Amino acid sequence: MASGIRLRIIRLTYAEALTNKEIAQRLRRDPATTLHHVRKLVDTGFLAPQPARRGNRGAKEIPYLSTGKSWELSGEDDRALSEAMLEAYLSEIAELDRGELDQSRLVVRVDAEARREFEQRLLSLLDEFRDRSTPEGAEQFAIYVAVYPSR
Repeated sequence: MASGIRLRIIRLTYAEALTNKEIAQRLRRDPATTLHHVRKLVDTGFLAPQPARRGNRGAKEIPYLSTGKSWELSGEDDRALSEAMLEAYLSEIAELDRGELDQSRLVVRVDAEARREFEQRLLSLLDEFRDRSTPEGAEQFAIYVAVYPSR
């Protein structure tokens, strides 16, 4: 999973099943490259193939949908995964138009117990929104969170 492109594929297929061709177009990558990553994601249970459909020219296409397994990923003890998460984030925000990124930075000084409380409350909030029913046509947005020592 330590691949920024794989994490981006998972995000793209979170709410909408996409074919390999559609994924490649959205990532501005070669379809053969994305197919390699799609197959790895299917093999590891992060993507699930959906029923085949006919493309514009009548060819059989297989759309893929994220299984939600990626929600459990954490780069806490895996440096390569942590770097892939940052790579995916930086690639995604590089494609945004001016004004589409809303970001904040905060440095706080608290004891270990308060830090654990903050992290738990933040995770609870993320879990709450992940578990909400998503109405068709609702806005999709991504969240990147990093907690690190400020030296």
